[in-house]
Amino acid sequence: MLKKRYVGRFAPTPSGPLHFGSLVTALASYLDARSHGGDWHVRIDDLDSPRVVNGAEKRIFTSLEKHGLEWDGPIVRQSSHRDLYQSALENLDKQGLLFACDCSRRKLAGRIKYPGTCRDLNRSNFAHSALRVRVPDQPYEFNDLVQGIYTENLTCTVGDFVVSRRDGIPSYQMAVVIDDDEQEVSHIMRGADLMDNTARQLCLREKLNLSLPRYAHVPVFTHSSGVKLSKHSEATAIDDRFPSQNLQTALQLLGQPVPAEKTVDELLASACANWERAMVPKTPSIIDFVSV
Repeated sequence: MLKKRYVGRFAPTPSGPLHFGSLVTALASYLDARSHGGDWHVRIDDLDSPRVVNGAEKRIFTSLEKHGLEWDGPIVRQSSHRDLYQSALENLDKQGLLFACDCSRRKLAGRIKYPGTCRDLNRSNFAHSALRVRVPDQPYEFNDLVQGIYTENLTCTVGDFVVSRRDGIPSYQMAVVIDDDEQEVSHIMRGADLMDNTARQLCLREKLNLSLPRYAHVPVFTHSSGVKLSKHSEATAIDDRFPSQNLQTALQLLGQPVPAEKTVDELLASACANWERAMVPKTPSIIDFVSV
């Protein structure tokens, strides 16, 4: 049996510039791919058009380039995959796995698990409704390359989940599964805040008969206040004037040796040669942005 080629990826949403947490995740994904002789792709998750900020995509590319994180192949955008998403939804529908749901956010407020309100209504008209997939009563388990064994039974946690919103935009769960399969991504290294999405994605891969990648979830880094670094929390954009210092700080947070080299190319070459996935911490760290 041929060993599957290593293909990694970084998939930011163009809703703002890269913040430091995103840089750490991008660097981890990049080093893991390069240290295994693999490819590393950049994909723009621009499907949710209301969140897209004009000029953000260009700033993301500039930040990656300034930090020496060069990608392979052309940039891929989610918005070019609409036909693929539609085909996947039709596949699920033919299997009898989809149902229309008109439950509003207000109606479901405070609930983590979908109560199955619309599951058995057997509506044939899906227009202007969200679409949910019926989940099986079974555990989904994977061995995370950073966090270890993770098991989840979706019927006990989230229930039937949305794969297409009422505005017709595929959900994150649907889009990311199709995108990663289309790019033949073999290893997905991303933030641990997305770890509890993985069982839903494994469920979709199972129902669509897609191959399974390996997952690795790096810790999410926080402000001193304990708030996760994200665009929602208005995390400070990384300062592209100091790429070497940024990379050294990111390597330290990832538990890696911090090279003394001063140029970006030298730093990345040394970091790649000494990359140890097993040294990546499982728990988050606090970043003091006065010093970053």
